[in-house]
Amino acid sequence: MPTPVWDPAQYLRHAGHRARPFTDLLARVPDLPGDRPRIADLGCGPGNVTALLAHRWPGAHITGYDNSPEMLEKAQPGPTAGGGRLDFAHADVRTWTPTEPHDLIVSNATLQWIPGHADRFPDWIAALAPGGTLAFQVPGNFDAPSHRLLRELAGSPRWRDRLAGILRHDDAVHTPVDYLRRLTALGCAADVWETTYVHLLPGEDPVLDWVKGTALRPVLTALADDPEDREEFVRACRDALRGAYPVTEYGTPFPFRRVFAVARKDG
Repeated sequence: MPTPVWDPAQYLRHAGHRARPFTDLLARVPDLPGDRPRIADLGCGPGNVTALLAHRWPGAHITGYDNSPEMLEKAQPGPTAGGGRLDFAHADVRTWTPTEPHDLIVSNATLQWIPGHADRFPDWIAALAPGGTLAFQVPGNFDAPSHRLLRELAGSPRWRDRLAGILRHDDAVHTPVDYLRRLTALGCAADVWETTYVHLLPGEDPVLDWVKGTALRPVLTALADDPEDREEFVRACRDALRGAYPVTEYGTPFPFRRVFAVARKDG
């Protein structure tokens, strides 16, 4: 899979819906052990939800990490209201390892892009201060039409030579039970759950607009040098998604399952 080129403006078109799982995740994170906590946000994107960490822990030193220069360019570092600091740095989550103890390592809708991400849990848990927390949420909707139809199209005779295997399958994330098993085996008190949001999306072809910010990025990147083919593929996606997500007089309902985990290290 090519490394996707991200479009922050496209991603942020649905910022409210995308941020809600993060706020729900943070609501379950317990108090942190440090008076001025050290926090890492893995896969921070443009930093819009990283800023929410500073509202919860205004005295913390918070660093958002991402491997997308386009996303990091939009992030806004600076001091926080409680005398803490918010900064951002380029890093690859596949290899990132803390160089100092952290009170919280958090990740919002990023780990699904990292094959074998659960194998990183031991290093991250080891880097937590006693009583520290690892918290993350990932999409759990890879069998939904918004993913399945795109994979079927990419694997069709028209596209398979260029795009077969380029999109993620349902093995991109683990089951809630498997996350619970792995985290408790590392000595954590783990809280794992799932939620299906039903977002009501406005506008014309809003599910296409949504996936153009996330799930479709590998295809848009792979076809970036061929604008005509790129637009042909997008039109085919539009037609397929219109059938799967019919518009109503109030908007387009878009069910979206998410998987959450909060793991507190033994203090």
